[in-house]
Amino acid sequence: MKVKFYLTGSSRSPVEEFLVDCSFQIRADFFDAISLLDAGRVLGMPLSRNLSGIYPGLNELRLADRSGQVRIFYYIKKGDAIYMLHAIKKKTQILPKNETELILRRIREV
Repeated sequence: MKVKFYLTGSSRSPVEEFLVDCSFQIRADFFDAISLLDAGRVLGMPLSRNLSGIYPGLNELRLADRSGQVRIFYYIKKGDAIYMLHAIKKKTQILPKNETELILRRIREV
């Protein structure tokens, strides 16, 4: 399945913009994971976690470096593509409600 980046109405990619400020290690791990997804591989723990409890098809890439943990949320839209929706630096165990709402809004837009 093809990997695509979610684009805002002004054609910005929030995930790509987020990655610009990340370490080389995070970017390298991200692009390795993208290559696997693009090749049709199903990713599991510890690299990826299924978040179907929030929304069916929603997953998160779990990346880390010395500065901390990063989560990149992606949505597998069957018969279409895998959409990279949102990225955050992990600060708490629970995904904040405003982040969840943003992710769900982006899912509805793809």
